[in-house]
Amino acid sequence: MKPLILAFETSCDETAVAVVQGTEALSNVLASQVDLHARFGGVVPEVAARAHVEAIRSLTHQALNEAGIHPADLDGVGATAGPGLVGALLVGHSFAKATAWARQLPFVGIDHMEGHLMAPLLQFEEFQPPVVSLLASGGHSQIVHVGEWGEYRVMGSTIDDAAGEAFDKLARVMGLGFPGGPALDIASEGGDPAAVAFPRALPDRPFDFSFSGLKTAVVTYIEKTRARGDLPPLADVAASVQEAIVDVLVDKTFNAVDETGARVVGGGGGVLANRRLRHRFAEEADKREVTLAIPDPILCTDNAAMIGVAAAHWLSTGRITDWAENVNPGLALGQPLI
Repeated sequence: MKPLILAFETSCDETAVAVVQGTEALSNVLASQVDLHARFGGVVPEVAARAHVEAIRSLTHQALNEAGIHPADLDGVGATAGPGLVGALLVGHSFAKATAWARQLPFVGIDHMEGHLMAPLLQFEEFQPPVVSLLASGGHSQIVHVGEWGEYRVMGSTIDDAAGEAFDKLARVMGLGFPGGPALDIASEGGDPAAVAFPRALPDRPFDFSFSGLKTAVVTYIEKTRARGDLPPLADVAASVQEAIVDVLVDKTFNAVDETGARVVGGGGGVLANRRLRHRFAEEADKREVTLAIPDPILCTDNAAMIGVAAAHWLSTGRITDWAENVNPGLALGQPLI
């Protein structure tokens, strides 16, 4: 019987609760804090933690009700242990452990990035190691080769800004608001991605990313062209900025596919919800005749179903987290939780 898990994700600014059985999400609910943080131009940790406290209890009832599950039916409880904002992590982690303790259920702490790695399992049965996966979000940009679940080789990562962070910063520069990824995606509609030749960094490092130079190039371009009075249409600039980020993410991910010989490619993190990136991934996967396993956008952004599927996997192998485990805001992929 596949484990039935109540899962929690509160690593940043989304309060999320799900009920997952094996690789099937029976419910997956979320309370977004985008409006709370938009006026600040980014996530305020104290505000995020307080909002998690206010939302988590009612979301738990909602998740159980939507799944048609009584707490007595559960086999375990899982929650994100890191990485993330320490105050935000503590809300979900503590609530989950208290729930598990009260119900005398096993508790499984989950690496947030491993949750993103395993998220495709919710939609793709064929998503099994060995795979290459791009993890791209506001805090991370990594290319990971998965030999087996739990055996992760980080082939490349960012040396400065993460891709999602780059989207946010550049959207702010262009006056598009927060969060930047969706704002740039919308602003780029109808634009020419070849209108402005923004730089693609680190061509001599096949798997690593750098986006800080792109930010500088965009700021300089906007300032100079605005001063001359010949700034192109916003859609063209947005499409060109987006393409500069997408090009690098796609090229370096498929460099890893070529290097490893992997026949399955996955992805996770909020940046993978970008429509242009998903289109380009599909094109490259078709060219190489490899299986593409990028889940629906709702499963790419932070959610609790991905934590549940990871917790179900590890619980089925007998891995249970010690009650003494605490959160680790700087947790690195593959690092022990304690």
